Amino acid sequence: MSAPVFSTLGCRLNAYETEAMREMADAAGLTGAVVVNTCAVTAEAVRKARQEIRRLARENPGAPVIVTGCAAQTEPETFAAMPEVTKVIGNHEKMQPDTWNAMRAPDLIGDTEKIRVDDIMSVTETAGHLIDGFGRHRAYVQVQNGCDHRCTFCIIPYGRGNSRSVPAGVVVEQIKRLVGRGFNEVVLTGVDLTSWGADLPATPRLGDLVMRILRLVPDLPRLRISSIDSIEADENLMLAIASEPRLMPHLHLSLQAGDDMILKRMKRRHLRDDAIRFCEDARSLRPDIVFGADIIAGFPTETEAMFANSLKLVEDCGLTFLHVFPYSARKGTPAARMPAVQGPAIRDRAARLREAGDAALRRHLEAQIGHRHRVLTEGPRLGRTEQFTEVSFAEDQQEGTLIETDIVGHDGQRLVA
Repeated sequence: MSAPVFSTLGCRLNAYETEAMREMADAAGLTGAVVVNTCAVTAEAVRKARQEIRRLARENPGAPVIVTGCAAQTEPETFAAMPEVTKVIGNHEKMQPDTWNAMRAPDLIGDTEKIRVDDIMSVTETAGHLIDGFGRHRAYVQVQNGCDHRCTFCIIPYGRGNSRSVPAGVVVEQIKRLVGRGFNEVVLTGVDLTSWGADLPATPRLGDLVMRILRLVPDLPRLRISSIDSIEADENLMLAIASEPRLMPHLHLSLQAGDDMILKRMKRRHLRDDAIRFCEDARSLRPDIVFGADIIAGFPTETEAMFANSLKLVEDCGLTFLHVFPYSARKGTPAARMPAVQGPAIRDRAARLREAGDAALRRHLEAQIGHRHRVLTEGPRLGRTEQFTEVSFAEDQQEGTLIETDIVGHDGQRLVA
């Protein structure tokens, strides 16, 4: 029988967990199955999950189909009702070896319990399954899962549960192993990364973890942190930004909007000026730092004037990389009950935000011409700078290495070396 087919939708954390599931499925001897790890961040993400399940079922006739991930956690009945689906398992269950041991064919097909999804809010610890490296060029390390906040638009806490942290010692030991295996860059990932440590003894902060990693793993060339909530940035994180060249000068910020009234209706914990001040402070500490951001277009009650404040945030914060999300109502969230913006207006605003993001990226690319960058190669002719900007090469390079290169131009999306 063939090895299981895995498909991942959504975030880097989902991709990391798919690799962990692959290891557990292999250890359990699971063969000939299809596993779809779903995302629930928008209604469109759930639609794409259903589409992917149908496609894989057609391409793998007779194979049992296992559905997991955030969408499976938040609406298991939706997927259990699909004739293509054999089993629906929750986000906690998918990270347990016993789950995979119990799903060896033919037991899987004969199992009458189609849904195995428990209360994610009752989970108090991160899964103990760690993988030594996800990705061929940089390694992603999960240090946190879940979220204690309840933004009015967001379904993710109901898919991931409350915030819980991996102890610092466990993280450090894993990163030491990754460096020993030749990884030149490690990325810390989580659902709400800046909440790391709140559930651990002495309540350390994310900055404490960053400083500890850099101190105890001196051979690690590059450490990167993924999306953060800027209002929760602690003193040691700012110190690391200022003083640690091995901490990469790129932060992706969970901003969501640039209008104070919309931010309050989203139940965010920062205001417009807080976001601008953070970017100014971080840039004063590390002049080469660049920022990405998530921004939602067309949140309920958003007027054109409110949207203009979000659009202007691209310039006021000096953003470079934009992730634009047209607002999508998620059943069960408070925002879904608020007065909606019409679809054409949402799409128009999202397009204007993307145009602003494209212009900001072009300005950043122009500014790099003539500069020398240290680039981590991701493919024979592709790499990324310390600022996470893509670089294309005219000649093949050895993958997974750090090289110094001169930037001679750009194509509107990437630098040219």
